[in-house]
Amino acid sequence: MVRENSDLAIEYKRDYFSDERLIEVYKQLILPRLIEEKMLILLRQGKISKWFSGWGQEAISVGTTMAMQKDEFILPMHRNLGVFTSRNIPLERLFAQFQGKELGFTNGRDRSFHFGAKDYNIVGMISHLGPQLGIADGIALGNILKGLKKATLVFTGDGGASEGDFHEALNVAAVWDLPVIFAIENNSWGLSTPSNEQFRCKQFIDKGIGYGIQAVQVDGNNVLAIIETVEKLAADIRKNPKPVLLELMTFRMRGHEEASGTKYYPEGLQEKWETKDPVVNFENFILHNNICDEAQISAIKKNFKQAINEALEVAYAAPSIEPNTSKELDDIFMDFDEVIIDPVKESKSEMRFIDAISHGLRQSMEKHPNLVLMGQDIAEYGGVFKITEGFVEQFGKARVRNTPLCESAIVGAGLGLSINGMKAMVEMQFADFVTCGFNQIVNNLAKIHWRWGQNADVVVRMPTGAGVAAGPFHSQSNEAWFYHTPGLKILYPAFPADAKGLLCAAINDPNPVLFFEHKFLYRSLKEEVYDDYYTLPIGKAKVLQQGTDITVVTYGMGVHWALAYAEAHPAVSMEIVDLRSLAPLDKATIFASVIKTGRAIVLQEDCLTGGIVGDIAAMINENCFEQLDAPVLRVGSLDTPVPFNAQLEQNFLPQNRFAQAVEKLLNY
Repeated sequence: MVRENSDLAIEYKRDYFSDERLIEVYKQLILPRLIEEKMLILLRQGKISKWFSGWGQEAISVGTTMAMQKDEFILPMHRNLGVFTSRNIPLERLFAQFQGKELGFTNGRDRSFHFGAKDYNIVGMISHLGPQLGIADGIALGNILKGLKKATLVFTGDGGASEGDFHEALNVAAVWDLPVIFAIENNSWGLSTPSNEQFRCKQFIDKGIGYGIQAVQVDGNNVLAIIETVEKLAADIRKNPKPVLLELMTFRMRGHEEASGTKYYPEGLQEKWETKDPVVNFENFILHNNICDEAQISAIKKNFKQAINEALEVAYAAPSIEPNTSKELDDIFMDFDEVIIDPVKESKSEMRFIDAISHGLRQSMEKHPNLVLMGQDIAEYGGVFKITEGFVEQFGKARVRNTPLCESAIVGAGLGLSINGMKAMVEMQFADFVTCGFNQIVNNLAKIHWRWGQNADVVVRMPTGAGVAAGPFHSQSNEAWFYHTPGLKILYPAFPADAKGLLCAAINDPNPVLFFEHKFLYRSLKEEVYDDYYTLPIGKAKVLQQGTDITVVTYGMGVHWALAYAEAHPAVSMEIVDLRSLAPLDKATIFASVIKTGRAIVLQEDCLTGGIVGDIAAMINENCFEQLDAPVLRVGSLDTPVPFNAQLEQNFLPQNRFAQAVEKLLNY
């Protein structure tokens, strides 16, 4: 590093710092810069594949991390190397992560800073930029519910702040008084797009008033100002929980990532900001104030360079990953020995489907004091279907939480609660609305354990299905959207007793579970259900009716259509398999039934094209072909949105076409 002049472009106020601490600040500041220098060389040599440079922004990562307590969570992004180094993550593991080695943090499954390290209270990002903000809300909520006076700090950039997740997370934090510092690294560019094409407000602190929260702006290149500011903000919100918006003014000296370059910068802009280099200026500051001398500076750099080279050698020497298919598949979910809990007493009561759901949820709240329910209108109002009616009186509003209309932030908060050692149930008011939280489910909940070993102890309840003349935005069957995504468990019960037992099992399971509940069945179906708490096995289908002529594999409302047909046609010996669990899928029960009957129909309420029945039909064909006496038939709804008009809706649904398919298959 070359100090071109002795004039400081940054004004440092050192009253807050001893000489010893200033030297420690310098050490933390120079280390990521020296690593950057080395990584840029390795990138040119092809020894790492990609690099997101934080050159010129080191003061932000280092300053904020040094200001936070070691046991407080920080959620960094891809330019926050200084967060990882200031938390003293072993360099050899960090370098192995960059090389895709097993010694890293993701077993080669993810790149650079896309990982978390719970031992260091760091939760890494995913590429979508915004979702980590909602996760920070959940971590902070967990601290409050545990009675811990802790702050949480989460990063975003000026570009990433255009994401809807930014608004949702800040709004939730404001409404719930969550102690989160939302740190915006304002470097004025989102990749190559300047700020005036990203937003029209003058500065991000102007947004604070809109959320009703404190907003503070600080020079993002002044490491001492950052430390002092964040320490004071964190101390305040630990005592008086509330969110703070912290805008850090800085500049990205290199490209968004090295391959993108910086040709889009106006001429002279980089030269202007180079004078404000946070590392050069601070080094000059400690030299000019005789806090240390040139010899000490040289010794610090020499020691760090040696440590970097030694750590690189360890990383280079670490074995490359040998692909192991079993290991890849086994790591999708957190290991969990499912213990089936039988009811202690044999007493039963007649319950509607909706009552069984409510009963199971209530007993799960009693069993798990760390379980938090979140959803729109679920508190005093009891939810639009009244499933949580009376829950506030028993469990309190801290655990039964009304949410703003912000599905993404709330699913993210559920994951944050899980990271903080708690359980979450998120209710989608209607399954259709899950689209607004889709990214959190398929890219965070589903992948986080496989990526870096963090489980997502979150159940998402989904009132689903048609038959109630509710139109195209309250009637969709969308389970297939998630069936394709590894890392999610999907349950879809068809009876009250199954609904209660499977919901209790889902909440026990530390992995993410989507729990579909058919709205038509809520109040139209009753049966005897155990009064005591109990669970049923996840991933186990149920043969509802034995038969020899034909197998019907189905779930949800399809079960009741099949039963109705069988009752109306007693001459047909129909075996009905109720899947109950879509993922994991009980293939053994399906295949055994099809081999027995030689004929199979796979029935779903969802639109036919791209539905789960197509996958099951293919499995049957691949595994039971020699025992089949006829082609496997798929039956589903029309390939249109769900219509509002009751007659159109009945035409859309596959019940009549199912009867035709049965006749066709029997006559084949």
